[in-house]
Amino acid sequence: MKNIVLVIAAATLISVTACAQNAKDLPAKVKTNFDQKFKGAQKVKWGKENATEWEAEFTMNNKEYSANFNANGTWLETEYKIGEKEIPVAVTKTLVKEFPGYKLLKSEVSETAKGKVFELEVQTGKTKMEVAINAEGTLIKKEPVKDKSEEKD
Repeated sequence: MKNIVLVIAAATLISVTACAQNAKDLPAKVKTNFDQKFKGAQKVKWGKENATEWEAEFTMNNKEYSANFNANGTWLETEYKIGEKEIPVAVTKTLVKEFPGYKLLKSEVSETAKGKVFELEVQTGKTKMEVAINAEGTLIKKEPVKDKSEEKD
């Protein structure tokens, strides 16, 4: 009977060690800087964005966010969705000028150390565009949204 108990205990110990090892992959500076920048964040889930960046997906003030940090703990970017009423007047004026009669399909904010950019997907007629406009209303990017059939080519 003692042998069975020892085998079970050993298996449990290995399992606990593996979980702890995964949790400590997140650099301490990343976690510390995240906690300082996003006080009140809830339901935080960490993952690797790429080989050099960590991404946290979380909820704060009833909104869903994602935030990226490099391995040294430096904050790089935060993204979150917004509603049409949250888009600044300067951005809306640019949309009206550049895309007359547009229909807003998606809207989110990308914040970096350089400032806020409003990333939008709009449709005029049958054309869908991905658009980036800064908070002052300057058009930074506009490019057609590819159909899924075009992406396969």
